[in-house]
Amino acid sequence: MTVSIHFWRLNMNNISKYTQELTRDQKLVISSTASGFALENMDVLFLSFAMSSMIKDLHLSGGAAGLISSITTLGMLLGGIIFGILGDKIGRVKTFSHTVVIFAIATGLMAFTNDINHIYMLRFLAGIGAGGEYGVGIALIAENFSHDRIGKMTSIAAIGGQIGAVMAAVVAAVIIPTLGWHKLFLVGVLPVILTYFIRKHLHESKQFIEAKKHAKGSFFFEVIKKMFSTPRLMWQSIGLTIMMIVQISGYFGLMNWLPTIVQKQMHLSVSGSSLWMVSTIIGMSIGMMTFGAIFDYFGPRRAFTIFLLGSGVMVYMLILAHNMFALIIIGAIVGFFSNGMFGGYGAVISCLYPTEIRSTANNIIVNVGRAIGGFSSVVIGILMDYYNLMVVMGFLSALYLLSFIIMISLPGLKELGLKKVKKA
Repeated sequence: MTVSIHFWRLNMNNISKYTQELTRDQKLVISSTASGFALENMDVLFLSFAMSSMIKDLHLSGGAAGLISSITTLGMLLGGIIFGILGDKIGRVKTFSHTVVIFAIATGLMAFTNDINHIYMLRFLAGIGAGGEYGVGIALIAENFSHDRIGKMTSIAAIGGQIGAVMAAVVAAVIIPTLGWHKLFLVGVLPVILTYFIRKHLHESKQFIEAKKHAKGSFFFEVIKKMFSTPRLMWQSIGLTIMMIVQISGYFGLMNWLPTIVQKQMHLSVSGSSLWMVSTIIGMSIGMMTFGAIFDYFGPRRAFTIFLLGSGVMVYMLILAHNMFALIIIGAIVGFFSNGMFGGYGAVISCLYPTEIRSTANNIIVNVGRAIGGFSSVVIGILMDYYNLMVVMGFLSALYLLSFIIMISLPGLKELGLKKVKKA
């Protein structure tokens, strides 16, 4: 754990170095988006730590429990489409603050129900807010930073999400054993405070304002035209969506179910499994900054190649964890590869699609990926009921290899890489 903390400090020092070079407006954008992603991820991951307690209290099967996460991702799909369009039509800042309020209130209401149908409804509503936030936040970053820095900046924002996961782990370890899982969700109301800061200090980028001035014709036609009008654009959009499906499948598999697996197989408490998750998140954060640096210097194809192939191999290492020390080290390594590339999707989408549909393109691709990839929770829940951990890891490994094959077939990613080489 000491090694992981050392690398975490190095990672934070790198982030500090990057942020010292920013203007005041850029600092406000990156701090607001990173904070929003942190609080959203904290709310979403409360479910991971509460899952085993909810299964016991509500007598849920593996499939029914997995469906809670899957319904959340369906809400993310709807919210992504609605708020992606609103972000491109009425502005990023106003839309961003609305999404935060929605997922915060829906999470807080989880504290007052024991009915599984009410839980499904509330998680769907929370998903609507959480799904809308991503594309709008990434669009804000893309329009306030040059393309040769976007990999690092989207990675920093994604690390904000991991800080939220650490917050979830710590809060869950304190609250669940003493007050129960219901009280945990009350903490989810806190993100409402962030909306005051967002509305007071952030403003729309010049790039967005200019794009709005020159906008003509039907917005829906523009989205279809710039995402699907040619075979190349259609495959680009579909291919990126498949890659995001794999990314979310791996993430939900690791973060939603492995704490429960760890608690059962190693007889750990919630606080014990939280220690493993913190280590995994530290690995993810280091991976994100590493991915961002490779992305900005060498281009997306090399960055994704390293991390997708690494993920396909490293997930099997979890089978070798037979004690707490091994679990912490292996969790950090798997986290480094499996989620290190998360910030890269927003960077790629923002580079490949124009300003006037950037928020919508990000939210459509990412949230379709979330909606379909989220069903991996159901699949993994069923696999856990009937098979061993090797089968679960084999399922995840095959997905990463599929994503690699898709990635090398996308011409837009190759062209972005060539631009990086010419600039260097």
